[in-house]
Amino acid sequence: MPIIKSAKKRVRQTEVRYARNLATKRTMRDKIKLVKAAAESGDSKNISKLLSQAQSAIDTAAKKNVIHKNKASRAKSKLNTLAKNAAPAKKKAPATKTAKKPATTKKKPATVKKKVSAAKKTTKK
Repeated sequence: MPIIKSAKKRVRQTEVRYARNLATKRTMRDKIKLVKAAAESGDSKNISKLLSQAQSAIDTAAKKNVIHKNKASRAKSKLNTLAKNAAPAKKKAPATKTAKKPATTKKKPATVKKKVSAAKKTTKK
């Protein structure tokens, strides 16, 4: 335990800040877990709402310097990918195969070369 008055104050401040940061981090983790659970269960209706809440919690934690901004960006990207892959894919109509016509070789028409006159007449004034 510190003896100096300013050091005692620092200990008190650290305890308060630690508790505040812990609450922010816990909120962020809980929101992320909810998104992951919704993605696993395939709850596509609820996932977009949970995703926006989780992104908000991540941004808040980054703004308060509880986590680094790069970690926040990485976590948001990971959640977006998870949510995108969890959404049920729309089924496309099966493509019908059409028989391809055999390739025909077309002959290019013969090109006519223009005769170039050897000497052009120049006129003097």
